[in-house]
Amino acid sequence: MAAKESDPFLHEMDGQLAGWAEPAERLRQALAKDELALFCQPILELAGQVSFPMAEILVRLREEEKAMLPPGEFLPVFEHYRLMPDLDRWVVRRVLQHLQRGSRIARFSINVSSQSLEDAAMPKGIGVEVMTSGVPGTSLLFEISESDLLARLQAAVRFATAVRSIGCSIMVDGFGRRAASFAPLKSLRPDFVKVDGAIVRNVLAHPHAEAKLKAILRVGEVMGFHAVAEMVEEQDILTRIKALGVAYAQGFGIRQPHAIELVAA
Repeated sequence: MAAKESDPFLHEMDGQLAGWAEPAERLRQALAKDELALFCQPILELAGQVSFPMAEILVRLREEEKAMLPPGEFLPVFEHYRLMPDLDRWVVRRVLQHLQRGSRIARFSINVSSQSLEDAAMPKGIGVEVMTSGVPGTSLLFEISESDLLARLQAAVRFATAVRSIGCSIMVDGFGRRAASFAPLKSLRPDFVKVDGAIVRNVLAHPHAEAKLKAILRVGEVMGFHAVAEMVEEQDILTRIKALGVAYAQGFGIRQPHAIELVAA
């Protein structure tokens, strides 16, 4: 018990986990009793007939008095207890159930944790969920962060190859956050690359940000991926990135996240 009490991680999380005597068991209970909720943020197609062909899935945790905890308050706990694969499987299952009932948005992107990338059983589990649901795999798009792509390239490629075999697509999230190399993209062959918000927010004010975005777009033309601009919050930025040839955009200036039933049902 003393070792547990001295755990610096749990000490840091005391404020967020007030009343959680056994955090790991609390999270397992939340999964078993569906105490989490799916939110989503639509992604706008800048030149197309369907305004919002896809949306990113976000997760909230229901707490007492119907409060919704944001992911920053509970995802670190899932990670600490190595429960991210359980959460990711839960998200896939619930998204497929939503699609079964009918959805105005036909495709959803789901963030894949580093623990799930390294879980060799994860792609098979996703395949079983897709086959059981009867929903086509093309309805799912999995987001792999740039940091995971750089640190876990083999695991990312293995995961991408497996889920592509059932029709799913791949997006690299937060691209350009670091002094990005395009070499990992050649191995992964993503369908979409989400340009980091720091580049997007500065595209009007800083020439180097626009130059970086243009470079990503040129590489996309060669490799065959579409660019998604994240964190679009101003109309002037939206107008500029559209003129540059960005295919998709996402951000509070377009649509804020809401419960999936309010956005896509």
